[in-house]
Amino acid sequence: MYWLSNCCFTAKDYIIPATKQPPAAAEHFATMEEKSLSSNPDLKSILPYLPLHLRSSSLFWPPQVVEALKALSQGPGQSNVNSGQLLSLAISDIRNSLNYSSRSISTSALEGYALFFDDLMPRDESARWFEVTLPKMAALLLNLPSLLESHYQEARNSSVFGNTCLRLLESQQPGIVLLSRELIAALLSCSFLSLFPAGNRGAKFLPTINFHHLFACLYENYATNQENKIKCIIHYFERVCSCMPLGNVSFERKVLPFDPKANGISYPNSDLWSKSAVTLCSFKVRSFGLIEDQSGEALEVDFANEYLGGGALHRGCVQEEIRFMINPELITGMLFLPAMADNEAIEIVGTERFSSYSGYASTFRFCGDYVDRKDADSIGRLKTRIIAVDALCHPGRKQYGSECLLREINKAFCGFSYQSKGQQYQEPFKDNDHLESEVDFGVKKLNERVINHSMPLAGFSSSSQVTEGAISNELTGCHETNNCQALPNQEKIGVATGNWGCGAFGGDPEVKAMIQWLAASQALRPFISYHTFGSEAMKVLDQVTEWILSHEWTVGELWNMLEEYGRQRLNGETRFGFFHWLLPFLNGGENST
Repeated sequence: MYWLSNCCFTAKDYIIPATKQPPAAAEHFATMEEKSLSSNPDLKSILPYLPLHLRSSSLFWPPQVVEALKALSQGPGQSNVNSGQLLSLAISDIRNSLNYSSRSISTSALEGYALFFDDLMPRDESARWFEVTLPKMAALLLNLPSLLESHYQEARNSSVFGNTCLRLLESQQPGIVLLSRELIAALLSCSFLSLFPAGNRGAKFLPTINFHHLFACLYENYATNQENKIKCIIHYFERVCSCMPLGNVSFERKVLPFDPKANGISYPNSDLWSKSAVTLCSFKVRSFGLIEDQSGEALEVDFANEYLGGGALHRGCVQEEIRFMINPELITGMLFLPAMADNEAIEIVGTERFSSYSGYASTFRFCGDYVDRKDADSIGRLKTRIIAVDALCHPGRKQYGSECLLREINKAFCGFSYQSKGQQYQEPFKDNDHLESEVDFGVKKLNERVINHSMPLAGFSSSSQVTEGAISNELTGCHETNNCQALPNQEKIGVATGNWGCGAFGGDPEVKAMIQWLAASQALRPFISYHTFGSEAMKVLDQVTEWILSHEWTVGELWNMLEEYGRQRLNGETRFGFFHWLLPFLNGGENST
């Protein structure tokens, strides 16, 4: 590796021998991960998806990689890497040391690194990047083995050992991974240098995690928005390398089991939705503002691709991709979360927003630093809750059919639900006769029962389902549910969303708004804050929701109207949108048929 010619150290200078590590850590990764995974055969090791090697019970970088990272960590004076062109060569050499195929990273990607740092980035900023930020990223990477071993050590010592450790969260396997933000910074540094193995990701339906595609797209088809996406990423590394943030981020795969015999609430059918007597929650229309600008705490909906992150690391630059650029810690989930099935959603809690921006799609621009003032919860997660739910893509007229309506409402319900409330959700989904007592007491009484913890909570199941409330209780040392306040604090958390599945995905915004309202209400969320982004099609949304609320409709009643509208739309019996079909006076009194 030519840029190391001035170095005066050997690989052994930076390998931490197992005998010099603390006894627990020395045997940790090999034994801790094995124990956590062997407790449940459905759990899958993350090791095949990491660039590190395992030997003598310890993780390590290959010696040549250690040499390269050590040189980079000491700055351009040792590594000679002071430009984008030399960085691209360094990346290529490190990848060769990891025995990656030379064809697995394109010439366009390497040219993209050079283009950004040598031509697009101001010279003084580029010099500071190579002198300050890149060395600290390399130091983080040198520390990655010990960070991972510490992560598994903490998992071993916690009472939820095996349930929050870094692993592959496969489809249909609900669970939570809890990562420190320092470990996340190290993993993202690995992504930036494109050091993760990519060969086996496709077979597991895992999204792209290396950043070389991002730089290849910049070089192959330069676009200003692509340059500004990279600026957001660069800004993130500058921030964390100047002051490493404390705390944690959790990544949860949420599943509505298709099996009606499964623990908790299973995938509801249309008949169950039609019989729901749950009252519709409050609906707040926001004509201006953005989902991520919530003043209070809410589930912030990510209009996701089935592959988490969508085109964030390619050319994409719409709602999901923008969120992943301004909150780059979200990208970490792309390492271990395969594509979502129709009955799944992903909830990520604790990421920080680092960048301000303007525009959308082709007009997206990085606008400098953003100071995120969100408070942290009891386990060090910022109170930013992002829910990734993927809508049907280009459903056309089929979106009005019962099957598609059911798929969309259950997808949203999975995302909006409290996974710890499975037993409660079963009650409102009973038939009307059995619901009579609940209707008399109302949803308020139902919620009071939750706050008082008089209803049993779904605990850790054999499928490694870890609930949001349970992880908070367990990791803060609270083992008696009656002594904890995790669930009551969540009773105030509503849903912040907008035109989910519309725009490029081709969904009907009026129908999608009603579907999300139904799902949030059934999930016992107190409100929806709906951002219309100034859409002309949604200008009467507030009138429609106010009318429905004034008539005290239930979830079942609105669902039945939506199904009837879908039937008429499919049969060509109406040409109007749902709002004017439901309330003809909004259309100047015209008949809707």
